[in-house]
Amino acid sequence: MLENSQIQFISEIKTKVRNAQYEAMKAVNVGLINLYWEIGKSISENQAENWGKSVVPTLSKELQNEFPGVGGFSTTNLWLMTQFYSEYQSVENLHPLVGEISWSKHIVILNKCKDPKEREFYILSTKKFGWSKNVLIHQIENQTFQKYLVNQTNFDETLPEKIRNQAILAVKDEYIFDFLGIEEEHSEKDLELKLIHNIRGFLLELGSDFSFIGNQFKVEASQKEYFIDLLLFHRRLQSLVAVELKIGEFLPEYKGKMEFYLNLLNDKVKLNHENEAIGIIICKNKDRTIVEYSLKSSTLPIGVATYSTSEKLPKDYQKLLPNTKELSEKFDNYIKNLKE
Repeated sequence: MLENSQIQFISEIKTKVRNAQYEAMKAVNVGLINLYWEIGKSISENQAENWGKSVVPTLSKELQNEFPGVGGFSTTNLWLMTQFYSEYQSVENLHPLVGEISWSKHIVILNKCKDPKEREFYILSTKKFGWSKNVLIHQIENQTFQKYLVNQTNFDETLPEKIRNQAILAVKDEYIFDFLGIEEEHSEKDLELKLIHNIRGFLLELGSDFSFIGNQFKVEASQKEYFIDLLLFHRRLQSLVAVELKIGEFLPEYKGKMEFYLNLLNDKVKLNHENEAIGIIICKNKDRTIVEYSLKSSTLPIGVATYSTSEKLPKDYQKLLPNTKELSEKFDNYIKNLKE
């Protein structure tokens, strides 16, 4: 039987091997992206010399004949290299990021995102959080960038830097519960029970890192019982997540009740290795100004979202965006934290 020191030694060697494999893969990726960048640059420059488009199919055929078995030289991919170079080379913040993620993920961002800030957001987020191609597609289709800019949390002020950005991305501004089949007029109990009976759809809408612990979760203080509508756990954040459901408009007193629950969870339920509990208040609608003032004074992490039982939304997020200065500051802070 191995001694503890031997187990530790073997674990350290395994870590070194994994790190070496990662660095080797990273080097290969950077080399490939740099090659594609140079090919795109050459095609773009020669297009400027009025060579016409016919040279690209010819180049594709020649490269595939010269390097049989080497993928990536199709006519479509060569045009993508050209687009990649043309659209990134003049953007100061994008140019240095070309080697940070794989080519397949670059193609997703290139095709689905047109705004340079949005592209920067997804490149750095993919790198930071290790998103797979499918997860990246889901994040883009779910409008994570837009929702990040408009979501209402106090996480910047209340969470440690190591989990702050991940937490912000974990809370949407609006949840679509179109899978419930619930009447337009419903009670909070009806909503809760429908979500429990459709737990798979509920967790998919929340995000892949959420897991369900229980509903009407009991916490006690001074021999009195209190019940949290839904208690979840977020695997990446390593945090309990308390969810309160409200079928009307957000009211400032909801924040106080959530703070009470979070204090109880932190003192009586949270394990030593876990981070502080997070609260999400999901209402039918909200006045964004009231939410902003309500969260200002809180020292505990809380987000306020809305829900819809129909997919006829999403809302026009452009109308909800902060002013240009606030938007720029929020985006710049997020990118700064990712790079650090």
